[in-house]
Order: sequence, then structure tokens, then C-alpha cells
Amino acid sequence: MAVLVLSQVEAAHAMRLFSERPEGFGYLAKDRVLEIDDFLEAVRRVGRGGTAVDPEVIGQLVGRRRENDPLEELTPREREVLELMAQGLSNRRAARSSSSARRPVETHVNSIFGKLGLMPTGDEHRRVLAVLAYLRP
Repeated sequence: MAVLVLSQVEAAHAMRLFSERPEGFGYLAKDRVLEIDDFLEAVRRVGRGGTAVDPEVIGQLVGRRRENDPLEELTPREREVLELMAQGLSNRRAARSSSSARRPVETHVNSIFGKLGLMPTGDEHRRVLAVLAYLRP
């Protein structure tokens, strides 16, 4: 079952919900949903098992620093791509959002996986694990 929450921006609440249900989850700030097309796209994405997280929530979560953080190894561009992933965007949509081609985004995603030690196993969803690493306090 997919869950899409419309709420005030409460990063701790969003993180708790996201950690319970990393797939088929959305958390949007109700006062920032201004474009019906963007909202409907987020609903469809969550309904397909994807994620949709408000950039403001991500910004609050990312502001926290950790010791021995593997995210520190990411380049600024890789960080930007990971933030777009955390918003629930596909590689194609991330490329459009950042005025880039899809292939470089895919290259950055693979580099992110490597730097975070997320090797393909077939049993885990590396994209979700990367986003969780990004959002984890």
C-alpha cells in the first residue's frame, strides 16, 4: 500500500515515516503544493512504489552533519543528483530538472552507489538505500 502525506514540514516526522516505508512513500508540504501537474505526478510515482519528498524536508535533513560520513566523499554534482533522487525523481526526470543529459546522471548515480558501498545484490533496492543514507541523521 502506498502512502502520500500532505503535512507541515516536519523533517523528523518525515524521516520516521520514510524509514518505516521507503518504497511507495511520499511526504509533501501542503503549503508548497502549488502545481496540480507536479502533485499528480507525485501521486502517480508513489502509487507505482516510488518516492516523492518535498525539497524543503530534504534540506532540513541534509543540514545535519555526521562523523565519518561517506556522503562527504560525494562531489557537489553527485550530491545534487542524490538530492533529486531523494525527491523521488527518476534519472530521466533528474536530468531534465538539472538541465543535464540522462547518461551523465546515470554515471553519477553509479558513482554514488560505489562511494556509499552499495554493490548490486539483487536483494536490495540500492536507490532507496542511497536515499536513506542521505537522509539518515
